[in-house]
Amino acid sequence: MAILIGAVSLAALAQVFVSYCRSVLASACKVALSDRVRELTGMNGKNLAADEFDRVVQLVRLCAEHDADRAGVRAVGVYYRLVGLLGGKSKAPVTGLSAWALRERENCSHFAAVVLDRCISSSRSLFAQQAGDRL
Repeated sequence: MAILIGAVSLAALAQVFVSYCRSVLASACKVALSDRVRELTGMNGKNLAADEFDRVVQLVRLCAEHDADRAGVRAVGVYYRLVGLLGGKSKAPVTGLSAWALRERENCSHFAAVVLDRCISSSRSLFAQQAGDRL
């Protein structure tokens, strides 16, 4: 009985985790990226490539820490890796599952770019405030 309760609890936790990550990604997809982030990330088209997530997260880590964003980036990072395992990283013909996984991983990359944009804006605001205080 304890194993059944544990399994149901883990399944419920997984469902909540996936729902949380998908809602975070959906809200981030509505945000347009600034030109400075597009330049930093090397965006050529409308979307970041699916495999750019780790590189953009490294840029986010270079910015000042934001407690609100840190938990979201960590959760989306776990989701990104799980989706990558589920969709497979092979170059096989695109199936429905691998196409969905590719879109989800692109959304994760976009989320990381949105967080980077927030960090840059926050750092610029802080710098401007400190420069104004010195005058």
